[in-house]
Amino acid sequence: MTVTETRSTHWQDEVRRLAQERDAVILAHNYQEPAIQDVADHVGDSLALSRIAAGTDAGTIVFCGVHFMAETAKLLSPDKTVLIPTAQAGCSLADTIDADQLRAWKAQHPGAAVVAYVNTSAAVKAEADICCTSSNAVEVVNSIPRDQPVLFLPDQFLGEHVRRQTGRDNIEVWMGECHVHAGISPVDLRAQVAANPTAEVLVHPECGCASSTIWLAGRGDLPAERTHILSTAGMLESARGMTAETALVATEIGMLHQLRKVNQHTNFVPVNPKASCRFMKMITPDLLLRCLREGRDEIQLPSEIAEQARRSVQRMVAIGKPAAA
Repeated sequence: MTVTETRSTHWQDEVRRLAQERDAVILAHNYQEPAIQDVADHVGDSLALSRIAAGTDAGTIVFCGVHFMAETAKLLSPDKTVLIPTAQAGCSLADTIDADQLRAWKAQHPGAAVVAYVNTSAAVKAEADICCTSSNAVEVVNSIPRDQPVLFLPDQFLGEHVRRQTGRDNIEVWMGECHVHAGISPVDLRAQVAANPTAEVLVHPECGCASSTIWLAGRGDLPAERTHILSTAGMLESARGMTAETALVATEIGMLHQLRKVNQHTNFVPVNPKASCRFMKMITPDLLLRCLREGRDEIQLPSEIAEQARRSVQRMVAIGKPAAA
């Protein structure tokens, strides 16, 4: 065993010891660095981790992700302690809309149902009717009567994807974007496809190339039968049964770790190797240890905001769950 491997093993052992002492479950998003993913009790997308947060028996939830994710865990488990290794881990997409802006938008569209992507602050969620993630956004919008207008926020690319998939023309979309996904361009995608003409193509709907991907596949510039618009959960499911030699992946590069773990035969190549979220990468091994040792940084939410926001998140979590027998 190398010195690096020895240090890694010692760090993992220490994290697990401290987590056990604190009665903590460690949740990590797919975009976290590999070391964080490997030590976590659960790794997944926002929806999967939200459901785990809602049902965990642990007294403490340590959320390795960005701030709105830890807030969501607190909304779903209000009586538990929720920690994030650094409260500085924000989100450029969540910052594109605040509660005042949403209230003004709602006033312009009375009677519309507000669907808020989970990548929003608790204050924005409190103004929404229901939340969604990229994996259930279409399902959430389809749960709303077709004759009722929908305000979808804040991601413009995911909103356009939902509009295409639902066939609804009464969806108004907020013009926000994730700086990382928006930076994965059609030029990047076409260059990678040209270099890997037999590859499978996996594109996250938040990407700046998502809309053009559909158009390019339709006109034959991309292989239509091998081009897929998928959430991170959808990418993982696709990867499990994949037999292709190469797959091009258009999303934050942290996702490659999970894809490679479930399929060691396919070569997963990032469409844009620089698509790394600096906020996600703020969660470091040292900060995770500090979090467990010192109990920081704890998520606290004003009760009036939390109560309203909780309803919209709970409605999201319930979508797609089997009814009780």
